[in-house]
Amino acid sequence: MKIKGIRWWMVSLVAAGLIINYLARNTLSVAAPTLMKDLHITTEQYSHVVVAWQLCYAFMQPVAGYLLDTIGTKIGFAAFAIAWSLACAAAAWSTGWQSLAFFRGLLGVAEAAGIPAGVKATSEWFPAKERSVAIGWFNIGSSIGALLAPPLVVWALLHGQWQWAFVIVGVAGIVWSAVWMLLYKHPRDQKLLGDAERDYILSGQEAKHSDAGAPKRSWGAMLGSRDFWAIGIPRILSEPAWQTFNAWIPLYMMTERHMNLKEIALYAWMPFLAADIGCVLGGYLSPLFHKYAKVSLFTSRKMVFVVGALFMIGPACVGLVESPYVAVALLCVGGFAHQTLSGALYAITSDMFGKNEVATATGMGGMAGYLGAAAFTALFGVLVTQVGYSPLFVVLAVFDIVAAAVVCLLARSADKTSEPRWVAASAAAK
Repeated sequence: MKIKGIRWWMVSLVAAGLIINYLARNTLSVAAPTLMKDLHITTEQYSHVVVAWQLCYAFMQPVAGYLLDTIGTKIGFAAFAIAWSLACAAAAWSTGWQSLAFFRGLLGVAEAAGIPAGVKATSEWFPAKERSVAIGWFNIGSSIGALLAPPLVVWALLHGQWQWAFVIVGVAGIVWSAVWMLLYKHPRDQKLLGDAERDYILSGQEAKHSDAGAPKRSWGAMLGSRDFWAIGIPRILSEPAWQTFNAWIPLYMMTERHMNLKEIALYAWMPFLAADIGCVLGGYLSPLFHKYAKVSLFTSRKMVFVVGALFMIGPACVGLVESPYVAVALLCVGGFAHQTLSGALYAITSDMFGKNEVATATGMGGMAGYLGAAAFTALFGVLVTQVGYSPLFVVLAVFDIVAAAVVCLLARSADKTSEPRWVAASAAAK
């Protein structure tokens, strides 16, 4: 039996994994007010816990990407998912900020494979013209995970203890890993994939994605290339915004906007719902710009990034409003903005790097981004008590606008030899 459109089922499976991945990391931020009180953790110590996760996640990303490119998407993603599930559940046994930081550091090591695996799976299962849409759909997993964290943690608090939330997410990750191992296969090996759809996928991919023997550069060679810095610098500048949203929005709502626990449960998920919309809409904007603005697919990805960066002006204005609900609305604009530009940058990465490099490049770019985020978080934990949240949101908007300029100036399309075969065939026919 053949399943029509199975590539969309595959990207749904990736999205489910990313939902659990982000649910594991966002559970902490929602539990933070109660957890900090129970474990006697200060705001500065909490920032140390967040930085521990960010640093481990950052340094592990290129390693995770390299392992995925080496052992394959199927086994690699499952192994890392099992590891992050166990690390997430272990946080329930924390006794202070040091042990919590240790477990969150282990979580960061394991979760580092999430996005590289998603980008690699998408490059395997989708032709170039659909890739930004597919990335947008799997990237909603990051936002849905953040969206589900507030009600899950509040439910755990109301029906037991905050520890339950970490254990529940860990169990969910183990279950997903089993499903992934059962269902995921490369298009060449997937028996449920029809011949017509297989030909459509493989013929629409660039040679560097369809050729199993495509060359793979060393980390050093990639690090010294213009292509890497065209994605690395924008990651450094843009990632602090998303990590700030993930780690600080519940605390911002409680300390700055004086919301209670139930109000946090009602509103803290909304910026991440807006982020879901940004993921999907951003994915569809690229082919729309390509079609109606008469630009190349690669240029259309840049245009989407610029749109997202400009929308970051919204959360920069959060300090100008008195209503906490308008502030939430502006944070929603920020969630939409970031995921729009983030998806575009993943698509740009998949366009610039081949089959045997794309996960490594995504991981190296992620490392650069999370190092930037860790540095900003460390400063955030100190500065927020001195200058407040509002100036820091302005800085995040400036970062993203500068990142857009870097993408436009440095990112370049692959040469003619890496075009999809359907493009080359079309050109020859003309």
